[in-house]
Amino acid sequence: MAYSHVIRGEQYNFADLKALLAKANEPKSGDLLAGIAAKNERERIAAKMALADLPLSEFLAHPILDPDSDDVSKVIFDTHNSVAFKPIASLTVGELREYLLQDLPQGAEVKKLQQGLTPEMVAAVTKLLANKELIAIAAKIKNIARCRNTTGVAGTLGVRIQPNHPTDNTAGIAASCIDGLLMGAGDAVIGVNPAVDSIDSVSAILKSIDHVITSLNIPTQGCCLAHITTQLAAMKKNAPVDLLFQSIGGTQKTNESFGISLALLKEGKEQVLEHHTSRNVNWLGNQAMYFETGQGSSLSANAHHGIDQLTLEARAYGLARTFDPFLVNSVVGFIGPEYLFDERQIIRAGLEDHFMGKLLGLPMGVDVCFTNHAEADHNSLDNLLLLLANAGVNYIMGVPAGDDVMLSYQTTSYHDAAMVKSLLDLKAAPEFQTWLEHNGIMKGSSLCGKDRAFTVMKNILPLLENTKDA
Repeated sequence: MAYSHVIRGEQYNFADLKALLAKANEPKSGDLLAGIAAKNERERIAAKMALADLPLSEFLAHPILDPDSDDVSKVIFDTHNSVAFKPIASLTVGELREYLLQDLPQGAEVKKLQQGLTPEMVAAVTKLLANKELIAIAAKIKNIARCRNTTGVAGTLGVRIQPNHPTDNTAGIAASCIDGLLMGAGDAVIGVNPAVDSIDSVSAILKSIDHVITSLNIPTQGCCLAHITTQLAAMKKNAPVDLLFQSIGGTQKTNESFGISLALLKEGKEQVLEHHTSRNVNWLGNQAMYFETGQGSSLSANAHHGIDQLTLEARAYGLARTFDPFLVNSVVGFIGPEYLFDERQIIRAGLEDHFMGKLLGLPMGVDVCFTNHAEADHNSLDNLLLLLANAGVNYIMGVPAGDDVMLSYQTTSYHDAAMVKSLLDLKAAPEFQTWLEHNGIMKGSSLCGKDRAFTVMKNILPLLENTKDA
C-alpha cells in the first residue's frame, strides 16, 4: 500500500510501510549506506507527516516483513495482546504521540499499553518525537526485573562491571571487579566478554566471577558474554550461570548470522532456570536472560530486508520481550560510524533505543559508547550519559577509565557512574545499596571518603590470591 503527503504543492510518495518508516527516520549513516534514507529534509518531513496520520492498525494489517517467512515477525504477531491494544486501536501514530506526552502519573497508564504495542508502532512514534520528548516519556516508565537483586526501581542507576581482560586472566578480571565494587558499581551484573569463546575459558571466567560474588556475599549476578551454546556447555560442566547472554537482532536472517534460533533461546532459558533450582542461591525472581542489541546489526549482516535500522532495533526488543529478560541493552555506538557516524547520531540513537525498550516493557540499559574511528569523544559520552540518567535508564557500563582493553572501544567508567549518581541523587539496586552501605563504600548516592571500604579490604587480598591462575 502506497502513502503520500504534499508540501507546498509537491507530492511525496512512499511505496509501502518500509519506505515510509525509513524516510521518516532521523539521519543515520546506516540508512544512507543501505540506500533507504530520505533524500533531503523536505522528504523526511513529508514522511513524518504521512506517518503521523497513519492509523496504528495499519501495522497489524500490513506487516513490514511476512510472518510466514520471518520468525521474528511471527513471534511479534503471535504474542500481540489485542485486549491491551483496544484502548488505542483507533489512534493514529500522531495521536499516540500526543497521548504519551500527557501527564500520566508514574507512567501507570502507559505500562497498561505495553503488550498492545508492536515494535513497528513503537518505532513509528519514536520517529515523531524530539530528544527531550524521548527523555520525558521514558522517565515515566519503570520496568522492574529480578534475578539475584532488583533492577529498574525508581531513583536508581545500575552499573554493569565489565572487567574484560585481553587474555581472560582470572586474577586480572577479579582485580577489575574489586576496582568497580569499591566505586559502587556492579549491581546490574558483573559481566565479562571473553577473549576466547571456549568452554574451558568461559567456565573459568564464570567460576571466577562467582568466587568474587560468594566470597564477599554480594547481592548481584554474574555472566560471561560468550555464545549461548558455549555458556550452556560450560553450565553442563558445573560452571555457575546466573544470566544467560546472547546478542539478538530484528530479523530471522540476522539471528541466523549470530548462529542462533528462537528454539535455541527458548531451550537455553529453560535449561538455565532448571540450573538455578540446583544452586544454593537466594533468587529473587525468574528472569534469567541478558540480551544485547544495536542499530546497524542487521545491515552489517546483510539481513535488513530494506527496513531502516531504528525499526529493526525495535523488532529486536519485541523479540527480547517474549523471553522476559533481566537485562537488555543497546551497544549504541559499538557497531561503528558506518551505521552511526558521529556524536549527534549516537546520542539520538541512544535516546531512541532506551525509549523504545522502555515503551515495550523491557528493563532497558544502554552501553554509552563509540569506536575509536567514530566522530565522537568522551565529552560525547558524557552528554548522552547525563541525558539517559535523566530518562531513567536502568543501567550503564562500568569499565576502568572507560577504555575497554579487550574490545578496544570507549565507554563509561566507574568514575562516570559514581559522579552521575551523586549529581542526580541516584542509588544502586536496593539489595546492592544495602551491601554498599554496610561495607562503608557508599552513603546514599555518594561514595564515602578515601578511607572507604576498610571493612571489606581484609577480605579482598586473600580473594585475589585465591583467584590467581595456576
